[in-house]
Amino acid sequence: MYRTNTCGELRLTDAGKEVTLAGWVQRVRKMGGMTFVDVRDRYGITQIVFNESVDADLCAMANKLGREYCIQIKGVVSERQSKNPKMPTGDIEILAKQLNILSESITPPFTIEDNTDGGDDIRMKYRYLDLRRSAVRKNLELRHRMTILIRNFLDSKEFIEVETPILIGSTPEGARDFVVPSRMNPGQFYALPQSPQTLKQLLMVSGFDRYFQIAKCFRDEDLRADRQPEFTQIDCEMSFVDQDDVIDLFEDMARHLFKEVRGVELPAKLQQMSWHEAMKRFGSDKPDLRFGMEFVELMDVLKGTGSFPVFNDANYIGGICVPGCANYTRKQLDQLTDFVKSQQVGAKGLVYVKFNEDGTVKSSIDKFYTPEVWQSLKEKVGANDGDLVLILSGDNANKTRVQLCALRLEMGDRLGLRDKNKFECLWIIDFPLFEWSDEEQRLMATHHPFTMPNPDDIPLLEEHPERVRAKAYDFVCNGIEVGGGSLRIHDGKLQEKMFQILGFTPEKAMAQFGFLINAFKYGAPPHAGLAFGLDRFVSIMAGLDSIRDCIAFPKNNSGRDVMLDAPGYLDPKQLEELNLELKLEE
Repeated sequence: MYRTNTCGELRLTDAGKEVTLAGWVQRVRKMGGMTFVDVRDRYGITQIVFNESVDADLCAMANKLGREYCIQIKGVVSERQSKNPKMPTGDIEILAKQLNILSESITPPFTIEDNTDGGDDIRMKYRYLDLRRSAVRKNLELRHRMTILIRNFLDSKEFIEVETPILIGSTPEGARDFVVPSRMNPGQFYALPQSPQTLKQLLMVSGFDRYFQIAKCFRDEDLRADRQPEFTQIDCEMSFVDQDDVIDLFEDMARHLFKEVRGVELPAKLQQMSWHEAMKRFGSDKPDLRFGMEFVELMDVLKGTGSFPVFNDANYIGGICVPGCANYTRKQLDQLTDFVKSQQVGAKGLVYVKFNEDGTVKSSIDKFYTPEVWQSLKEKVGANDGDLVLILSGDNANKTRVQLCALRLEMGDRLGLRDKNKFECLWIIDFPLFEWSDEEQRLMATHHPFTMPNPDDIPLLEEHPERVRAKAYDFVCNGIEVGGGSLRIHDGKLQEKMFQILGFTPEKAMAQFGFLINAFKYGAPPHAGLAFGLDRFVSIMAGLDSIRDCIAFPKNNSGRDVMLDAPGYLDPKQLEELNLELKLEE
């Protein structure tokens, strides 16, 4: 055997035992006639002692070891004289009797430690080394543990795991597809699935009334911290259920995960908030409830009550009250103004009102309003002396609320209110069924074309589709959409109506979704589903700002795998086999 024990399991009770360990050299320290080598594997670190007076040749060999050499050590477990309480193995050390170098290592490009000196780019290029760091390894271990818990939970609820194809037909609605040329069918292409949506609906028609899959999905879209071109979903579908059935079951699963993984007890029943209420109160359909600063609409207080033209011409005026921040300096307020005017937020400006501790009021628009208006404002927002009120206005209410949301989150970050060890979860319901696309100049499905309209709103489909609510629901935690789903349309005529509103001709609908339309002619059951983003869920549990560190081999912000140098160009012979010709712009 290469090893009898791992580098993380030996304790004082093992003293006197002869053992064999194998792993990588973390560091080498020479102190007089003694050499100390820390050896690391996936399970931990153990100190190895080489004594020159006991075996000079062995000690000389140890002195030549470099960082990340892969070695095997045989020796005896002994009580450590200078104990290290920060290490699980800190009470023992191994008195070396034999050393075998299994593989030498060149000097690594960064230190393989929790607090590494490697930047993001270099660590992504040498990801196989980065994964040796315990900080990264623990995230993957957490991911493994969560998938086991999820599989066991769903299995206990009679779900069956079914794998669906990776090579499917393209469905252009929604995000862009990744496409794969077919060599055997010249000029034709597969697509990689953005979701197993239609396939899991077909499983419901097939009678598999409870399906799940830890599914790989692909979307060719711009990236950010919580997105990757390939990601993993906890994908589920159920038959003969309504919205409350789905919410109750997956709320139970979330409760189970939080308790088992973080020791956190979620409330017995999570809050449900409509999309319209979330937008009105927080400017987001994924509100962060870990802190306050809810929006207060100020049209009645500030429009037409003074001579400030920006407010008098606005269609929406809203503000947040920031407790205890009336002492903000001009420099700090200018920074906030620059933030809201930045390209990522897009507001035209920021108005502040300070309600000082001494009872005085100071504002960037002092001269336009009377003291009586400021008093009305103070009462409306519930401000106290010492508080700061920040105000945005605009022509479009929802757009301005989204900008105010960015400001609210910025203040939450600045004041340390977004505690990663605190978890506030809720469901967002009653989404609009459709949203207007400026790019397409038509209504698009907010989620996808198979989402069930709220039965109460079906009469509005003909004349006012923009007012129709969806039977859809999102699970939100700490301002992050972790998962979402909906009831599905299982009636062929209603599905036909949806396609019509979305601009599909009957021929186009049949060409893209004929397999589903035909399947629904054979007794489709009422069904609904939900998918959690596994990467996002793990990153929340791990307290990460990005999903990249809970993925073994992630892409960078440009969608590149810098380790594999992918994507890359194909050999001309491969292009010829695929009947493809490149036409690149200069």
